[in-house]
Parts: sequence; structure tokens; C-alpha cells
Amino acid sequence: MADQEEEDLRMALRMSMQNSPPEPKRSKPRDATGVSPEESRRLQRELMAAAAEKRMLEAKISSPSKPMDRSSGKSTDVARKEKDSGSTEVNMGQELTCEESNQLFSMVFGSVVSKDILAQWSNQGIRFSADPETSMGLVQHEGGPCGVLATIQAFVLKYLLFFPDELGKFAPNMPQNLGSGRLTKSQYVASSNFNSLTEDAKARALVRSMGEILFMCGSNKRAVIATLAAIGCDAEGSAQDDRIAQALEGLSIESASDLHKILRIETYTSQASAMQRLQVTIPVFQSRMGALLFLISALLSRGLDTVQADRDDPSLPLVTAPFGHASQEIVNLLLCGQAVPNVFDGRMDLGGGICLKGISTSVEVGFLTLLESLNFCKVGQHLKCPKWPIWVVGSDSHYTVLFALDTTVQDENELEERESQIRKAFDAQDQSGGGGFISVEGFHQVLRETGIRLPPEKLDHLCSTGFIVWSEFWQVILDLDRSLGGLKDSSGLMGKKVFDLYHFNGIAKSDLNGSHMAIGGDTPVQRPRLTKLRVSVPPRWTPEEFMADVAGPSVSGGNESSSKDAEVSKPEPSQHAPLVDCIRTRWARAVCSWVGDPPSIV
Repeated sequence: MADQEEEDLRMALRMSMQNSPPEPKRSKPRDATGVSPEESRRLQRELMAAAAEKRMLEAKISSPSKPMDRSSGKSTDVARKEKDSGSTEVNMGQELTCEESNQLFSMVFGSVVSKDILAQWSNQGIRFSADPETSMGLVQHEGGPCGVLATIQAFVLKYLLFFPDELGKFAPNMPQNLGSGRLTKSQYVASSNFNSLTEDAKARALVRSMGEILFMCGSNKRAVIATLAAIGCDAEGSAQDDRIAQALEGLSIESASDLHKILRIETYTSQASAMQRLQVTIPVFQSRMGALLFLISALLSRGLDTVQADRDDPSLPLVTAPFGHASQEIVNLLLCGQAVPNVFDGRMDLGGGICLKGISTSVEVGFLTLLESLNFCKVGQHLKCPKWPIWVVGSDSHYTVLFALDTTVQDENELEERESQIRKAFDAQDQSGGGGFISVEGFHQVLRETGIRLPPEKLDHLCSTGFIVWSEFWQVILDLDRSLGGLKDSSGLMGKKVFDLYHFNGIAKSDLNGSHMAIGGDTPVQRPRLTKLRVSVPPRWTPEEFMADVAGPSVSGGNESSSKDAEVSKPEPSQHAPLVDCIRTRWARAVCSWVGDPPSIV
């Protein structure tokens, strides 16, 4: 028994020395000092145990990012690499330096931040709504992190609506193209049966969305995943749930040193490995620290110095005072991968070496804001016309999501394209300096270029005065059959587009907008809400008074494509809410209607 114990101690010593050669085996301990064999063996055991403990402590101090995997005796990153074929992870479970923690905390919250704001950002998980009618949406319980949740929500909807068949294909060897689109410009109408979404499909959509955003922040080269130190890299299932509960018990973040203590980061250059890790750590992001951990992950994926370089004024905190809202820089970082503060396209040179940074590339999901309708800013085409018909909607205090099921809602109306062609030909013959009239000779040239065949009586009427005015010519075109080159629409729509939009507000709080009280003195509960809007958009050239007399189509099922042949009936009554003003920044003069209470963007 004593020999077995001695051999176990020797093995521990050899393991602690790692690459050092093992000590040669001896049949007996040395007895040169006259000490008894038993006493010599006891001293040897103590010396070997002390040496093993010392080496293991030194190894832990010199490389804290590589804890030992209990099952294999290897560091967790080595064990994970062997388990994860093809992965190229580095810095598994690594601590931030004190300098990085200070920079991160100051960048997010500033030098002076209230406990209320810190509590808001430390108590918001990334969880789906429990209500069946809004089960596709992420629920928000605290003010502040809505900018993070709404942006993730927009990407989740992208996968749930337009990539449902690919959610079941999640695999370690999946191709590295998280953000690539499989759909073309051809029409695609997603299902509106949100109740049929499975928990597995929603979880996979969330993983894909988070992975895409993080790699986008990392210039498609890397993703950093921030997690909690007390959870470790190898915990899964119920063991992970227990560790999360223990780690969060009494946990608060009040300073950079708190971040330094609790954060561990893992960096991935393989999208497949990052997705696997996100799938395992979803319970961490569902915990009350989830929104903050994801924001930190995005910032570290971009790189703290690069984030500061993106900004126009890096001295300001990313979480704005006094209410702790996510800044536009946070929203833009998650939408386009760059923490720029503006929503216009490209850059704006103000002279004197001052340049304001905007959105430099096309985006998967877009952004609309109430502030544009108030002339406080101008949203560029990159954010206004994203690849998918999904938009984060900003108000002065909250972020929500607007989306369509039909990919063609952003397509140009063919009658508008025809109008542009005719107007261009007309303006080319206008010699009046912009007066809006042309000569008879120029008018015949316009007819030839545009293929318009006017009946003789209409042609004589227009040419009777010796010059042709645009407004008179245009009224003739609107009443001319399309077979003769005109724009007359037999459906009565005159080029008006009619489609459905959906608005999701994930806020769930006990005080409805902070003011209204229910009967009996009880505070009502505001729950996540999904609102369907019927939207009618007139062609940009149609006079307002003309549109007031044009009948609209009867309301039909959500996925029926029958606008041109629809039965003409009384137009939908116009309703108004601040969301309508946001919609009109994308579709000018849009008329919206809905059932029930107005959609809320606060």
C-alpha cells in the first residue's frame, strides 16, 4: 500500500513538471543518513508533494487562461482543440488585463455612472417571450439594453423568416458564411404562423444571429465570446445551470475591478467552433447578465482601440446618461460591425480636418428613426434599404423592430420606373430653363423615345397652343392605356403599393409608459406586443387630391399576392401613430391602418 502511495505521488510530481524528464525509479529509498526507511519515505513524500504543489501553483499564475481539464489532464484549450476538429481558437477562458478592464468599463459606462444604470445592464437576459403570440420575440424587462436586444431580434427574424430550412442544418462543418443570403431578388413570402416556431428553431436562430453579429464586428476574421469566470469552459447541461446560479448569486458590477474578476473571454477564428461554443453558452446569455455579456463580446470582437477609432467623440460613454440607453454607436456596431455614431451613408467632411463617420457598406438588416421625421438626422440608403425587409426602429428613448414577410416590399414600382423614363425624356427637350414646357417638335421626339402612341384627338389638344406643359401631358399619360405606352391601371390602384408590415415591441414592465394606472389602483402590466399594419403607398408622382379619390383593394389574407386583380373597394381609413412617421421616412406618404391599440415605439 505504501509503495502504491509513493508511486501516486511520483506520478503527481511528473505531471506537475510536464515536460521535465521523470526521476529514475529506485527499488529502495536512500538510507545514507541513518534515518529509518519509514521516516525516509515520509520525508520523501512530503518533499515531492511540496514540489508538485509549488509547480502547479507557478503554472497557474503564469498561464491563468489554461486551466486543467480534469478528465484528460490537459489544458482546456488543448482539450477543446482536440475535441473540436478544424477549430483555431486561442486564449480560451482568458482574463482581461487590469488595463483592458478599466478601458472597457470606462468606454461603456464612463467615469461616473449611477447604480441604477449598472443594475439595468446587469439584469437583462436574452430570452424569448413566453406569450404564444409573441414567442418569436425577445423580451425586455429593464430599460437601457433595448438597443442590443432589438438588433439581435432583427437578425433572429432574418433567420426565422427567410432561412427556416437552414436552421436544422447546424453542424460543426457548416460553411463559414453566416451572413450570406440564399435568396435572390425574386419574390419570397415568409410564413406568418409564428406560433408554429419550435424552441429548437428559435434557439438555433439566436445562435446564428449572435455568431453573425460577432464575426461581423470582428471583420469576419474573429469572434470574442465573453462569459463568467465561475462557470468555466467545460460545464454543460444541469451542471452549467447550477454554476450560473451560483455565479450570479449576489453578483453585482460596480467598477472595472468587478469586470476583471468575473469576465473570461474566448477568441475564435473558426465560425463553426464559435457557433458550437455559443450553443453551449446560450444559458449564460439567457441569464440576467446576458445583454451586457453580448455587448462586451461585440466590443472585444471589434477591438477596444478600433471601437474608439470608429467614434467621432470617444470621450463619451457608449451607454448614455441619464437613463442608460444604448447609444447609436452600439446599435451601429451590431448592425454593420463599426461603432460609428451617424446613420448617413459614408463620411461627411466638415473641413479643417474634421470628418463625421457614417455607414460605409450595405447591411443585412436596417434602421429607421423617428428623429428623421423631426429633421434631426438623415438615414442613408444603406440602413434604409437593407438586404432583408427588417428594420430596427429608434425613438427618443427606445428601440423596437419593424419587418415584412414579403421581400418585394422594397422593390421599385414599375409605374414609377416608367414615370422616370418619360420625365427624363421630357426634361431633355425642355428649353425653358426648367419651366416645365417643351415645343411641339420636342414633344414628338419624346413620344418617339418613350413609345407613347396618343390618339389623334388627344395629340391635337395638347399641341393646339404650340407648346406642351408637363402637368397637362402627365394627366393624359395617367389616363392612357398601358398598351399605348400610358400608365392607366385597370385595377384602380394607379401604381399604389399595398402590403403588410409587422411591428414588435419587446418591452415588458409593470408601469405602462410610466403614467397610466388601471382601475382599482393596480399598475397594469405591459407585455411584448406584435402589431400587423396594412400599408398603402401611392406613387411619388400622384397628387394628394387624386389619391384621396382612388379606391384601395379589399383587405385580404396576409400571403395572398393579388394586388392588381383585387376587388376594388373603399380605401382603408388612415390611422396615425409615431411609428407611421418612421415608416414614412422609408415610404413617403404611406397610409397605415391596424386593428386595436396603436403600435408603440416607446
